[in-house]
Amino acid sequence: MWARLFESGFDLRSTIMISLIQSIPIPILVVLCLTLGLAPFSPEPHIWEKLKMLAAGNLTRPMDIFDFLLHGAPFILLAIRLIVSGFQK
Repeated sequence: MWARLFESGFDLRSTIMISLIQSIPIPILVVLCLTLGLAPFSPEPHIWEKLKMLAAGNLTRPMDIFDFLLHGAPFILLAIRLIVSGFQK
């Protein structure tokens, strides 16, 4: 089993990371996306503001980059979880 994982390009760390992400239930990730990912809700979600800054080339301050990563992390985890779940079926 482990030999196939190493031959296919996966190392032990990536296998552990994938199994860790798979252990997070999808509804929890959806709730994280709706709360942390979209907070604050007014005047516009933070992630939307940071995406607009990124598109305009204004995402340069370290605090803005940290905010972008913080508010984008739930969406990235949900995407990885859905992709991994799709490959296993």
